[in-house]
Amino acid sequence: MGKAKFYLGLATGLAFLACKTELKEMQEQPQRNKKEVVYQVFTRLFGNTNTNNKPWGTLGENGVGKFSDFSENALREIKDLGVTHIWYTGVPHHDLITDYSSFGISNDDPDIVKGRAGSPYAVKDYYNVDPDLADNPAERLQEFGALIERTHRAGLKLLIDIVPNHVARNYEGKSTPKGIDPFGATDDTSVEYARDNNFYYIPNTPFVVPEWQNGYLPLGGEVHMLADKKFSENPAKWTGNGSRLARPDSKDWYETVKINYGVRPDGSLDFDRLPEDYGAKGYVAHYRFWEAREVPSSWIKFKDIALFWIDFGVDGFRYDMAEMVPVEFWSYMNSHIKMKNKDAFLLAEVYDPGRYRDYIQKGKMDYLYDKVEMYDSLKHVVQGHGWTDHIPVVKKGTRDIEHHMLHFLENHDEQRIASPDFAGDAEKGKPAMVVSATMTTAPTMIYFGQEVGEPANEDAGFGKPSRTSIFDYIGVPSHQRWVNDKKFDGGQLSKEEKALRDFYKRLLNFTVQSDALMGEYRDIHFFNKDHTKNYNHRILSYVRWSAREKLIVVSNFDASDSYGFALKIPPEIIEIWNLEDGSYPLVDMLYGTVKTMRVEKGSGTVDLEMGPLESFILKIR
Repeated sequence: MGKAKFYLGLATGLAFLACKTELKEMQEQPQRNKKEVVYQVFTRLFGNTNTNNKPWGTLGENGVGKFSDFSENALREIKDLGVTHIWYTGVPHHDLITDYSSFGISNDDPDIVKGRAGSPYAVKDYYNVDPDLADNPAERLQEFGALIERTHRAGLKLLIDIVPNHVARNYEGKSTPKGIDPFGATDDTSVEYARDNNFYYIPNTPFVVPEWQNGYLPLGGEVHMLADKKFSENPAKWTGNGSRLARPDSKDWYETVKINYGVRPDGSLDFDRLPEDYGAKGYVAHYRFWEAREVPSSWIKFKDIALFWIDFGVDGFRYDMAEMVPVEFWSYMNSHIKMKNKDAFLLAEVYDPGRYRDYIQKGKMDYLYDKVEMYDSLKHVVQGHGWTDHIPVVKKGTRDIEHHMLHFLENHDEQRIASPDFAGDAEKGKPAMVVSATMTTAPTMIYFGQEVGEPANEDAGFGKPSRTSIFDYIGVPSHQRWVNDKKFDGGQLSKEEKALRDFYKRLLNFTVQSDALMGEYRDIHFFNKDHTKNYNHRILSYVRWSAREKLIVVSNFDASDSYGFALKIPPEIIEIWNLEDGSYPLVDMLYGTVKTMRVEKGSGTVDLEMGPLESFILKIR
């Protein structure tokens, strides 16, 4: 009897500890009850009102935006668009050609810089910011700190980039705090690989500038004292995309060098692996796992960089090409960040669907790009090639991780919707934007200028039309019309551009306020294809609901045809929603029109007339 009591007490105690541990793991994760919307802005371009747009133009010729352009008024307008987070792209100090030597900043060599303003993903100093962005480059870090304060006062959180796979070929890290060595400072350059080297080397072999092809010349061929087809680097380092050639190809990421994370040249790993069950553990357990282990030098350096910026006031990071870095590093990095700020917003660029769950579960990422499946599928439908039938299938495939898959239709790497290479008309993106924003519990992201239909027509120099250049000093015409000489009131927008921005504002504000969009989902598309006349593969429909809100979402992706049909709401949905036979008013959350749903014998019907590219988000009143 005594033993029985002992074992009963032991079992009870273990169960209590298990529940306590489970509760602790749950408490580690931020509770997000509403959707989040990220506004990506290319910081250098946002406030530039210069309309010259000369190919390969200098800063003086084409202008540049500043931190100070993000005024209280500008940030309030961004917030009022329906935004929760702003991603300031291109903030860390990267290579550029403008001369700031009078501020103690060394000049960069055009032979290893892409464009004149430089790639934001060739970071030269992780502990400082781009001097282009400051009114006074000597006080650029203080100016960024002031921007952080303004952003927070506006009710927004902010992200900046961390580029873990590579740094600028001429990385200096002049602002690195005392007690920390910049990347490569203590490397043994006599060997190709050592665990605590930050770079990979090609011993006894100097770097050679790529052979330029297809008529390309740095700075468009402008004479420059450093554009001499030479750059001193001996021994040569591996290039950022993994090229092991001392003379990389001009299509390689020659402006960058690859970081060594303890992955030997043969691909074997020189660090401890995470046990398989750690995918189910929280960040505290991951932090404890690494606390007692030695890790490669590069891990520590990037962790220190991230914590520096968290302490500075940054609320999270967007990680460039995260899948080129071992998932164990992300476990180490992100657990350290979450121990400092459990609400930090961690977004990663990952393109391999087969590895999504590793980077979310083991790597402790909050969000990954849903590019390869959702974005690509929506783009295909928008372009008129694909059927909407594919969209629910894609969603089903990521059902277990959907909250972690950030949706977008534009970013700095992708073509603008209004460019001829995507859709040629920003209006065609509207139904896809409704789906991106409302189909799942995931956050939504838009790229500055998307909301006014920017087509990215400019030949900027290194950057070419269809994508707004991230390499050049350039203006963004449609966006500049909204900026309106820094009034940020859309005063120069056309009637069509104003209407498009109004659509985005209505949609995004509903998105961040809706309960149902963080609730349940059911596809009704295939049911209607089988049971509804005039409903076809250019239409998409589904329902979303919570205890307090019930929604019917319908979008017409057809740019030329209207459709009239009686949308069917399946009996199982009517039963779940506990609706009795009768009539129910439906209010469109976009434009306020009112429809009616009839429920007869446990089935629902909504008569709809849908114009080209029209969407409804119908809420049961």
